[in-house]
Amino acid sequence: MNPPEKKQQGCFIVIEGADGCGKTTHALLLCEHLRRAGRPALLAREPGGTGIGEAIREMLLNPAHHAMSMPTELMLYMACRGQLTHEAIKPALAEGKCVVCDRYLLSSVVYQGFAAGLGVEAVWEMGALVTENLEPDVQVVLDVSYENACRRRSRESDRIEARGEAFHRKVIQGYREVARDVPSAHIVDANRSIDDVQRDIQRIVDAETTEID
Repeated sequence: MNPPEKKQQGCFIVIEGADGCGKTTHALLLCEHLRRAGRPALLAREPGGTGIGEAIREMLLNPAHHAMSMPTELMLYMACRGQLTHEAIKPALAEGKCVVCDRYLLSSVVYQGFAAGLGVEAVWEMGALVTENLEPDVQVVLDVSYENACRRRSRESDRIEARGEAFHRKVIQGYREVARDVPSAHIVDANRSIDDVQRDIQRIVDAETTEID
């Protein structure tokens, strides 16, 4: 009798960083790289990624909602994240796919926990509950200077992007400090060309995920 077939496991990759770091571009390019290598890949984004999540995204990013409190903002992000994890990420991983997510829990830890002062540990704990303890296999944190981030944000600012310089500088600082204590995180200098940054991302992901799936 033939031995039972080994169940294929997917890999969970997150691209993180401050607004203007280039994470959305690099998440897309990474997905294309994985697919060319014959590795089925799902591209997801936060906030959003599901019907419920996209409705929450509109509330979170709409500049008209300037009266939203920071605890409310955090809970909306968590609700969106929980739905994305349940509806899209976990099923894709169970099918053996690579999931490349544009932001995940580290974003809330940095933006709401560190930069906005709600507390890093409190956000980690809330996130563990919401995501059912699902942690990324690899997190690439794109480190960018405040000046370069501003130059790259050419479109009209959303509610989060419209916050002042002090907040966004603190976000950049938060990624540098918090990521140092996250075993799965790799900090990449995103002040360079797209090709150079993407080359480093692919090298990290290929090295860290080959054995997973």
